[in-house]
Amino acid sequence: MDDRFIERNVKIDPEVSSEALSRLRNIRDLKRLISYNSEESTSRLVDIIMGGAIVLRASDVHFEPEVEEARLRLRIDGVLQTVDSLPRKTYQQIVSRIKFLAGLKLNITKKAQDGRFGIDFEKEGREIEIRTSSLPSSYGETIVMRILDPVALLDIESLGLRPDLHRDILKELKKPNGMIFLTGPTGSGKTTTLYAFLKSINSPEVKIVTIEDPIEYQLEGVSQTQVNPRQGYDFAKGLSAIVRQDPDVILVGEIRDYETAHIALQAAMTGHLVFSTVHTNDAAGTIARLEALGEKSHNIAPALNVAIAQRLIRRVCPECGELKKPTPLDFKEIKEGLASLPPTVEVPPFNDKTKIYYANPEGCHHCNFTGYRGRIGVFEAFFVDDQMEEMIQESPSIPALRRKAIEKGMVPMYYDGLIRVLNQTSTLEEIHRVTTKVQANEES
Repeated sequence: MDDRFIERNVKIDPEVSSEALSRLRNIRDLKRLISYNSEESTSRLVDIIMGGAIVLRASDVHFEPEVEEARLRLRIDGVLQTVDSLPRKTYQQIVSRIKFLAGLKLNITKKAQDGRFGIDFEKEGREIEIRTSSLPSSYGETIVMRILDPVALLDIESLGLRPDLHRDILKELKKPNGMIFLTGPTGSGKTTTLYAFLKSINSPEVKIVTIEDPIEYQLEGVSQTQVNPRQGYDFAKGLSAIVRQDPDVILVGEIRDYETAHIALQAAMTGHLVFSTVHTNDAAGTIARLEALGEKSHNIAPALNVAIAQRLIRRVCPECGELKKPTPLDFKEIKEGLASLPPTVEVPPFNDKTKIYYANPEGCHHCNFTGYRGRIGVFEAFFVDDQMEEMIQESPSIPALRRKAIEKGMVPMYYDGLIRVLNQTSTLEEIHRVTTKVQANEES
Protein backbone atom coordinates (compact mmCIF):
# COMPACT_ATOMS: atom_id res chain seq x y z
CA MET A 1 0.00 0.00 0.00
CA ASP A 2 1.30 3.48 -0.87
CA ASP A 3 2.74 5.09 2.27
CA ARG A 4 1.39 8.46 1.19
CA PHE A 5 -1.99 7.29 2.43
CA ILE A 6 -3.26 6.78 5.94
CA GLU A 7 -6.20 4.43 6.23
CA ARG A 8 -9.12 6.15 7.95
CA ASN A 9 -12.77 5.25 8.11
CA VAL A 10 -15.45 7.66 9.31
CA LYS A 11 -19.15 7.33 9.74
CA ILE A 12 -21.57 9.98 8.58
CA ASP A 13 -23.77 11.01 11.50
CA PRO A 14 -26.92 8.81 11.25
CA GLU A 15 -29.07 11.91 11.76
CA VAL A 16 -27.33 13.67 8.90
CA SER A 17 -27.54 10.57 6.72
CA SER A 18 -31.26 10.28 7.32
CA GLU A 19 -31.75 14.00 6.82
CA ALA A 20 -29.82 14.02 3.53
CA LEU A 21 -31.72 11.07 2.13
CA SER A 22 -35.11 12.39 3.13
CA ARG A 23 -34.69 16.01 2.00
CA LEU A 24 -32.17 16.12 -0.82
CA ARG A 25 -33.47 16.04 -4.37
CA ASN A 26 -31.15 18.52 -6.05
CA ILE A 27 -28.36 21.04 -5.53
CA ARG A 28 -30.73 23.74 -4.34
CA ASP A 29 -31.86 21.48 -1.52
CA LEU A 30 -28.24 20.89 -0.53
CA LYS A 31 -27.54 24.62 -0.51
CA ARG A 32 -30.50 25.20 1.82
CA LEU A 33 -29.33 22.36 4.08
CA ILE A 34 -25.80 23.81 4.27
CA SER A 35 -27.17 27.26 5.06
CA TYR A 36 -29.48 25.88 7.75
CA ASN A 37 -26.56 24.07 9.41
CA SER A 38 -23.91 26.75 8.86
CA GLU A 39 -23.60 27.47 12.59
CA GLU A 40 -23.24 23.79 13.52
CA SER A 41 -19.96 21.97 14.12
CA THR A 42 -17.47 21.62 11.27
CA SER A 43 -17.68 17.83 11.36
CA ARG A 44 -21.46 17.99 10.95
CA LEU A 45 -21.12 20.43 8.05
CA VAL A 46 -18.60 18.15 6.31
CA ASP A 47 -20.96 15.20 6.90
CA ILE A 48 -23.79 17.16 5.26
CA ILE A 49 -21.68 18.13 2.24
CA MET A 50 -20.29 14.64 1.70
CA GLY A 51 -23.61 12.93 2.39
CA GLY A 52 -25.32 15.32 -0.02
CA ALA A 53 -22.68 14.73 -2.71
CA ILE A 54 -23.18 10.96 -2.44
CA VAL A 55 -26.98 11.21 -2.54
CA LEU A 56 -26.80 13.50 -5.59
CA ARG A 57 -24.49 11.01 -7.37
CA ALA A 58 -21.57 13.45 -7.62
CA SER A 59 -18.23 12.05 -8.75
CA ASP A 60 -16.14 14.92 -7.34
CA VAL A 61 -16.40 17.61 -4.67
CA HIS A 62 -14.47 20.87 -5.23
CA PHE A 63 -13.58 23.53 -2.64
CA GLU A 64 -12.08 26.55 -4.44
CA PRO A 65 -10.91 29.57 -2.40
CA GLU A 66 -11.47 33.05 -3.79
CA VAL A 67 -10.71 36.57 -2.50
CA GLU A 68 -13.43 36.77 0.15
CA GLU A 69 -15.21 33.40 -0.04
CA ALA A 70 -14.71 29.84 -1.18
CA ARG A 71 -16.80 28.17 -3.85
CA LEU A 72 -18.26 24.69 -3.36
CA ARG A 73 -18.95 22.78 -6.57
CA LEU A 74 -20.01 19.23 -7.39
CA ARG A 75 -19.32 17.35 -10.61
CA ILE A 76 -22.54 15.57 -11.50
CA ASP A 77 -22.86 13.60 -14.73
CA GLY A 78 -19.50 15.00 -15.82
CA VAL A 79 -20.46 18.68 -15.47
CA LEU A 80 -19.43 20.97 -12.60
CA GLN A 81 -22.30 22.72 -10.83
CA THR A 82 -21.94 25.43 -8.18
CA VAL A 83 -23.63 24.61 -4.87
CA ASP A 84 -22.77 27.53 -2.61
CA SER A 85 -20.22 30.12 -1.56
CA LEU A 86 -18.77 29.60 1.90
CA PRO A 87 -17.29 32.21 4.27
CA ARG A 88 -13.49 32.09 4.48
CA LYS A 89 -13.56 31.04 8.13
CA THR A 90 -15.95 28.16 7.41
CA TYR A 91 -13.86 27.10 4.43
CA GLN A 92 -10.65 27.03 6.51
CA GLN A 93 -12.33 24.88 9.15
CA ILE A 94 -13.66 22.48 6.50
CA VAL A 95 -10.23 22.20 4.87
CA SER A 96 -8.64 21.34 8.24
CA ARG A 97 -11.29 18.69 8.88
CA ILE A 98 -10.87 17.11 5.44
CA LYS A 99 -7.06 17.11 5.67
CA PHE A 100 -7.27 15.42 9.06
CA LEU A 101 -9.62 12.73 7.73
CA ALA A 102 -7.45 12.13 4.64
CA GLY A 103 -4.22 11.89 6.62
CA LEU A 104 -2.73 15.06 5.10
CA LYS A 105 -0.32 17.25 7.07
CA LEU A 106 -2.22 20.20 8.48
CA ASN A 107 0.82 22.48 8.67
CA ILE A 108 1.75 22.05 4.99
CA THR A 109 -0.19 24.47 2.79
CA LYS A 110 2.33 25.37 0.08
CA LYS A 111 2.77 21.89 -1.40
CA ALA A 112 0.37 19.50 -3.10
CA GLN A 113 -0.72 16.52 -1.03
CA ASP A 114 -2.74 13.38 -1.71
CA GLY A 115 -4.64 11.20 0.73
CA ARG A 116 -7.83 9.29 1.20
CA PHE A 117 -10.42 8.18 3.71
CA GLY A 118 -13.44 5.93 3.77
CA ILE A 119 -17.04 6.79 4.54
CA ASP A 120 -19.30 4.22 6.14
CA PHE A 121 -22.65 5.37 4.76
CA GLU A 122 -24.84 3.33 7.10
CA LYS A 123 -28.20 4.49 5.74
CA GLU A 124 -27.18 3.38 2.25
CA GLY A 125 -25.52 0.23 3.56
CA ARG A 126 -22.19 0.65 1.77
CA GLU A 127 -18.64 1.88 2.24
CA ILE A 128 -17.37 4.62 -0.04
CA GLU A 129 -13.76 5.66 -0.59
CA ILE A 130 -12.85 9.33 -0.91
CA ARG A 131 -9.59 10.22 -2.69
CA THR A 132 -8.44 13.66 -1.61
CA SER A 133 -6.10 16.11 -3.33
CA SER A 134 -4.94 19.48 -1.97
CA LEU A 135 -3.24 22.05 -4.17
CA PRO A 136 -1.87 25.49 -3.18
CA SER A 137 -3.53 28.39 -5.01
CA SER A 138 -3.51 32.19 -4.87
CA TYR A 139 -6.06 32.41 -2.03
CA GLY A 140 -5.51 29.18 -0.14
CA GLU A 141 -5.67 25.45 -0.67
CA THR A 142 -7.92 24.02 -3.36
CA ILE A 143 -9.40 20.70 -2.26
CA VAL A 144 -10.82 18.13 -4.68
CA MET A 145 -12.34 14.87 -3.46
CA ARG A 146 -13.06 12.00 -5.83
CA ILE A 147 -15.96 9.81 -4.67
CA LEU A 148 -15.39 6.13 -5.44
CA ASP A 149 -18.80 4.59 -4.91
CA PRO A 150 -19.01 0.79 -5.40
CA VAL A 151 -22.58 1.27 -6.65
CA ALA A 152 -20.99 2.73 -9.80
CA LEU A 153 -19.64 -0.70 -10.76
CA LEU A 154 -21.58 -2.01 -13.75
CA ASP A 155 -22.13 -5.31 -15.48
CA ILE A 156 -21.13 -5.42 -19.13
CA GLU A 157 -24.82 -5.50 -20.09
CA SER A 158 -25.29 -2.11 -18.39
CA LEU A 159 -22.53 -0.26 -20.26
CA GLY A 160 -24.83 0.74 -23.11
CA LEU A 161 -22.92 -1.03 -25.88
CA ARG A 162 -24.74 -1.41 -29.20
CA PRO A 163 -25.94 -5.01 -29.70
CA ASP A 164 -23.45 -5.69 -32.52
CA LEU A 165 -20.53 -4.19 -30.57
CA HIS A 166 -21.60 -6.05 -27.42
CA ARG A 167 -21.51 -9.37 -29.29
CA ASP A 168 -18.10 -8.65 -30.82
CA ILE A 169 -16.54 -7.65 -27.49
CA LEU A 170 -17.90 -10.77 -25.76
CA LYS A 171 -16.07 -12.82 -28.39
CA GLU A 172 -12.84 -10.97 -27.59
CA LEU A 173 -13.28 -11.56 -23.86
CA LYS A 174 -13.40 -15.31 -24.49
CA LYS A 175 -9.99 -15.35 -26.18
CA PRO A 176 -7.13 -16.82 -24.12
CA ASN A 177 -4.56 -14.18 -25.04
CA GLY A 178 -4.05 -10.79 -26.65
CA MET A 179 -4.29 -7.14 -25.70
CA ILE A 180 -7.50 -5.15 -25.18
CA PHE A 181 -7.02 -1.37 -24.90
CA LEU A 182 -9.49 1.21 -23.58
CA THR A 183 -8.71 4.76 -24.57
CA GLY A 184 -10.11 8.18 -23.87
CA PRO A 185 -9.49 11.27 -21.71
CA THR A 186 -9.64 11.31 -17.91
CA GLY A 187 -13.22 10.89 -16.71
CA SER A 188 -14.48 9.11 -19.82
CA GLY A 189 -15.37 5.89 -17.98
CA LYS A 190 -12.44 3.70 -19.02
CA THR A 191 -11.95 2.17 -15.57
CA THR A 192 -15.66 1.42 -15.19
CA THR A 193 -15.67 -0.38 -18.53
CA LEU A 194 -12.53 -2.38 -17.67
CA TYR A 195 -14.01 -3.50 -14.36
CA ALA A 196 -17.20 -4.54 -16.17
CA PHE A 197 -15.08 -6.64 -18.53
CA LEU A 198 -13.27 -8.26 -15.59
CA LYS A 199 -16.57 -8.99 -13.83
CA SER A 200 -17.87 -10.75 -16.93
CA ILE A 201 -14.94 -13.19 -17.09
CA ASN A 202 -14.25 -13.56 -13.36
CA SER A 203 -14.67 -17.16 -12.22
CA PRO A 204 -12.91 -19.69 -9.93
CA GLU A 205 -11.21 -21.19 -13.01
CA VAL A 206 -9.59 -17.90 -14.06
CA LYS A 207 -6.68 -16.23 -12.25
CA ILE A 208 -6.99 -12.44 -12.61
CA VAL A 209 -4.29 -10.09 -11.29
CA THR A 210 -4.35 -6.29 -11.53
CA ILE A 211 -1.85 -3.50 -10.97
CA GLU A 212 -3.48 -0.11 -10.49
CA ASP A 213 -2.80 3.46 -9.37
CA PRO A 214 -4.74 3.47 -7.15
CA ILE A 215 -7.09 0.51 -6.66
CA GLU A 216 -10.46 2.15 -7.23
CA TYR A 217 -12.86 -0.71 -6.52
CA GLN A 218 -12.46 -4.05 -4.80
CA LEU A 219 -13.37 -7.05 -6.94
CA GLU A 220 -14.05 -10.31 -5.13
CA GLY A 221 -11.90 -13.18 -6.39
CA VAL A 222 -9.39 -10.85 -8.10
CA SER A 223 -5.82 -10.29 -6.86
CA GLN A 224 -5.33 -6.51 -6.90
CA THR A 225 -2.07 -4.67 -6.28
CA GLN A 226 -1.29 -0.96 -6.18
CA VAL A 227 1.81 0.85 -7.40
CA ASN A 228 4.03 2.52 -4.82
CA PRO A 229 6.63 4.72 -6.52
CA ARG A 230 8.29 5.66 -3.22
CA GLN A 231 9.06 2.01 -2.64
CA GLY A 232 10.24 1.53 -6.23
CA TYR A 233 7.13 -0.44 -7.16
CA ASP A 234 5.88 1.05 -10.42
CA PHE A 235 3.78 -0.38 -13.27
CA ALA A 236 6.75 -1.97 -15.02
CA LYS A 237 8.15 -3.68 -11.91
CA GLY A 238 4.71 -4.74 -10.76
CA LEU A 239 3.85 -6.17 -14.16
CA SER A 240 7.14 -8.08 -14.27
CA ALA A 241 6.23 -9.66 -10.93
CA ILE A 242 2.63 -10.39 -11.98
CA VAL A 243 3.63 -12.50 -15.00
CA ARG A 244 5.44 -14.82 -12.56
CA GLN A 245 2.19 -15.34 -10.61
CA ASP A 246 0.73 -17.70 -13.25
CA PRO A 247 -2.16 -15.37 -14.20
CA ASP A 248 -4.66 -15.98 -16.98
CA VAL A 249 -5.79 -12.35 -17.15
CA ILE A 250 -3.83 -9.20 -16.31
CA LEU A 251 -5.13 -5.66 -15.88
CA VAL A 252 -2.58 -2.84 -16.10
CA GLY A 253 -4.24 0.38 -14.96
CA GLU A 254 -2.43 2.54 -17.51
CA ILE A 255 0.42 2.26 -20.01
CA ARG A 256 2.66 5.25 -19.31
CA ASP A 257 6.14 4.26 -20.48
CA TYR A 258 8.02 2.02 -22.89
CA GLU A 259 8.99 -0.62 -20.34
CA THR A 260 5.39 -1.18 -19.21
CA ALA A 261 4.13 -1.22 -22.81
CA HIS A 262 6.78 -3.74 -23.85
CA ILE A 263 6.15 -6.14 -20.96
CA ALA A 264 2.36 -5.91 -21.43
CA LEU A 265 2.56 -6.65 -25.15
CA GLN A 266 4.96 -9.54 -24.56
CA ALA A 267 2.56 -10.98 -21.97
CA ALA A 268 -0.28 -10.71 -24.49
CA MET A 269 1.75 -12.76 -26.96
CA THR A 270 2.72 -15.44 -24.44
CA GLY A 271 -0.65 -16.77 -23.37
CA HIS A 272 -2.21 -13.98 -21.29
CA LEU A 273 -5.28 -11.83 -21.89
CA VAL A 274 -4.16 -8.30 -21.01
CA PHE A 275 -6.32 -5.23 -20.40
CA SER A 276 -5.03 -1.67 -20.16
CA THR A 277 -5.69 1.98 -20.94
CA VAL A 278 -3.90 4.75 -22.80
CA HIS A 279 -4.77 8.41 -23.27
CA THR A 280 -5.66 9.12 -26.90
CA ASN A 281 -8.49 10.92 -28.65
CA ASP A 282 -9.81 7.91 -30.55
CA ALA A 283 -9.32 4.19 -31.09
CA ALA A 284 -7.02 4.65 -34.08
CA GLY A 285 -4.66 6.78 -31.99
CA THR A 286 -3.78 3.78 -29.81
CA ILE A 287 -1.07 2.58 -32.21
CA ALA A 288 0.56 6.00 -32.52
CA ARG A 289 0.55 6.40 -28.74
CA LEU A 290 2.34 3.07 -28.21
CA GLU A 291 4.86 3.97 -30.88
CA ALA A 292 5.41 7.37 -29.23
CA LEU A 293 6.34 5.50 -26.05
CA GLY A 294 9.02 3.68 -28.06
CA GLU A 295 7.33 0.38 -28.89
CA LYS A 296 7.81 -1.09 -32.37
CA SER A 297 4.88 -1.71 -34.70
CA HIS A 298 5.96 -5.33 -35.30
CA ASN A 299 5.41 -5.98 -31.57
CA ILE A 300 2.10 -4.12 -31.39
CA ALA A 301 0.42 -5.74 -34.40
CA PRO A 302 0.42 -9.41 -33.32
CA ALA A 303 -0.42 -8.62 -29.69
CA LEU A 304 -3.39 -6.26 -30.14
CA ASN A 305 -6.89 -7.76 -30.30
CA VAL A 306 -9.05 -4.64 -30.09
CA ALA A 307 -8.79 -0.94 -29.29
CA ILE A 308 -11.91 0.71 -27.85
CA ALA A 309 -12.41 4.45 -27.41
CA GLN A 310 -15.23 5.87 -25.34
CA ARG A 311 -16.85 9.00 -23.99
CA LEU A 312 -19.72 9.53 -21.57
CA ILE A 313 -22.83 11.41 -22.67
CA ARG A 314 -25.62 12.57 -20.39
CA ARG A 315 -29.02 10.91 -20.52
CA VAL A 316 -31.88 13.29 -21.16
CA CYS A 317 -34.09 13.72 -18.10
CA PRO A 318 -37.23 11.60 -18.65
CA GLU A 319 -39.25 13.88 -16.36
CA CYS A 320 -38.75 17.15 -18.23
CA GLY A 321 -37.28 16.19 -21.63
CA GLU A 322 -39.25 17.42 -24.64
CA LEU A 323 -40.11 14.70 -27.17
CA LYS A 324 -40.82 16.16 -30.59
CA LYS A 325 -40.04 15.94 -34.29
CA PRO A 326 -36.49 17.00 -35.19
CA THR A 327 -35.93 20.39 -36.82
CA PRO A 328 -35.17 20.30 -40.58
CA LEU A 329 -31.44 20.73 -39.90
CA ASP A 330 -31.42 18.00 -37.25
CA PHE A 331 -33.42 15.69 -39.52
CA LYS A 332 -30.89 16.22 -42.32
CA GLU A 333 -27.94 15.57 -39.97
CA ILE A 334 -29.42 12.32 -38.65
CA LYS A 335 -30.39 11.08 -42.11
CA GLU A 336 -26.91 11.72 -43.50
CA GLY A 337 -25.34 10.07 -40.48
CA LEU A 338 -27.44 6.91 -40.75
CA ALA A 339 -26.49 6.57 -44.40
CA SER A 340 -22.86 6.14 -43.32
CA LEU A 341 -23.53 3.20 -41.00
CA PRO A 342 -22.65 -0.35 -42.08
CA PRO A 343 -25.59 -2.75 -42.60
CA THR A 344 -24.55 -4.85 -39.59
CA VAL A 345 -25.54 -2.05 -37.19
CA GLU A 346 -29.08 -2.21 -35.84
CA VAL A 347 -30.74 1.20 -36.16
CA PRO A 348 -34.20 2.27 -34.91
CA PRO A 349 -36.67 3.29 -37.64
CA PHE A 350 -36.21 6.87 -38.86
CA ASN A 351 -38.74 8.76 -40.97
CA ASP A 352 -40.71 12.00 -41.01
CA LYS A 353 -42.82 10.77 -38.09
CA THR A 354 -39.83 10.02 -35.82
CA LYS A 355 -39.57 12.02 -32.60
CA ILE A 356 -36.38 12.70 -30.65
CA TYR A 357 -35.70 14.25 -27.27
CA TYR A 358 -34.62 17.82 -26.67
CA ALA A 359 -33.41 18.78 -23.21
CA ASN A 360 -35.51 21.28 -21.29
CA PRO A 361 -33.16 24.26 -20.78
CA GLU A 362 -34.76 25.02 -17.40
CA GLY A 363 -34.68 21.39 -16.25
CA CYS A 364 -36.54 20.24 -13.15
CA HIS A 365 -35.81 19.20 -9.57
CA HIS A 366 -35.24 15.60 -10.72
CA CYS A 367 -32.19 16.58 -12.80
CA ASN A 368 -30.71 19.49 -10.81
CA PHE A 369 -32.32 21.83 -13.34
CA THR A 370 -29.91 20.77 -16.09
CA GLY A 371 -32.24 18.79 -18.36
CA TYR A 372 -30.10 15.66 -17.96
CA ARG A 373 -29.83 12.85 -15.42
CA GLY A 374 -27.30 10.00 -15.49
CA ARG A 375 -24.80 9.07 -18.19
CA ILE A 376 -24.18 6.35 -20.75
CA GLY A 377 -21.20 5.53 -22.94
CA VAL A 378 -20.65 6.06 -26.63
CA PHE A 379 -18.00 3.84 -28.17
CA GLU A 380 -15.89 3.11 -31.21
CA ALA A 381 -13.75 0.01 -31.62
CA PHE A 382 -11.54 -1.52 -34.25
CA PHE A 383 -10.76 -5.23 -34.17
CA VAL A 384 -7.46 -6.56 -35.46
CA ASP A 385 -7.77 -9.21 -38.16
CA ASP A 386 -5.03 -10.30 -40.57
CA GLN A 387 -5.46 -7.25 -42.82
CA MET A 388 -5.39 -4.82 -39.90
CA GLU A 389 -2.33 -6.58 -38.46
CA GLU A 390 -0.45 -6.18 -41.74
CA MET A 391 -1.39 -2.50 -41.90
CA ILE A 392 -0.34 -1.81 -38.30
CA GLN A 393 3.10 -3.31 -39.03
CA GLU A 394 3.56 -0.56 -41.63
CA SER A 395 3.12 2.19 -38.97
CA PRO A 396 0.21 3.94 -40.72
CA SER A 397 -0.87 7.48 -39.92
CA ILE A 398 -3.84 7.88 -37.60
CA PRO A 399 -6.19 9.08 -40.42
CA ALA A 400 -5.16 6.16 -42.64
CA LEU A 401 -5.72 3.63 -39.88
CA ARG A 402 -9.07 5.24 -39.03
CA ARG A 403 -10.21 5.03 -42.65
CA LYS A 404 -9.23 1.37 -42.82
CA ALA A 405 -11.01 0.63 -39.54
CA ILE A 406 -14.20 2.27 -40.81
CA GLU A 407 -13.89 0.33 -44.05
CA LYS A 408 -13.74 -2.81 -41.88
CA GLY A 409 -16.92 -1.82 -40.02
CA MET A 410 -15.87 0.49 -37.17
CA VAL A 411 -18.62 2.94 -36.16
CA PRO A 412 -17.12 6.26 -34.93
CA MET A 413 -18.38 7.63 -31.62
CA TYR A 414 -20.34 10.42 -33.27
CA TYR A 415 -22.45 7.93 -35.21
CA ASP A 416 -22.83 5.74 -32.15
CA GLY A 417 -24.21 8.85 -30.46
CA LEU A 418 -26.77 9.36 -33.23
CA ILE A 419 -28.16 5.93 -32.41
CA ARG A 420 -28.57 7.05 -28.78
CA VAL A 421 -30.58 10.02 -30.06
CA LEU A 422 -32.88 7.74 -32.06
CA ASN A 423 -33.21 5.47 -29.02
CA GLN A 424 -34.47 8.56 -27.16
CA THR A 425 -31.65 8.24 -24.64
CA SER A 426 -29.80 11.52 -25.26
CA THR A 427 -29.90 14.61 -27.45
CA LEU A 428 -28.06 15.88 -30.50
CA GLU A 429 -26.80 18.81 -28.45
CA GLU A 430 -25.14 16.39 -26.03
CA ILE A 431 -23.60 14.36 -28.87
CA HIS A 432 -22.11 17.55 -30.30
CA ARG A 433 -20.71 18.47 -26.87
CA VAL A 434 -18.86 15.21 -26.39
CA THR A 435 -17.93 13.94 -29.87
CA THR A 436 -16.44 15.59 -32.95
CA LYS A 437 -18.89 16.04 -35.78
CA VAL A 438 -16.33 17.43 -38.26
CA GLN A 439 -14.14 14.36 -37.84
CA ALA A 440 -17.11 12.10 -38.47
CA ASN A 441 -18.02 13.97 -41.63
CA GLU A 442 -14.47 13.70 -42.91
CA GLU A 443 -14.49 9.97 -42.31
CA SER A 444 -17.81 9.26 -44.02
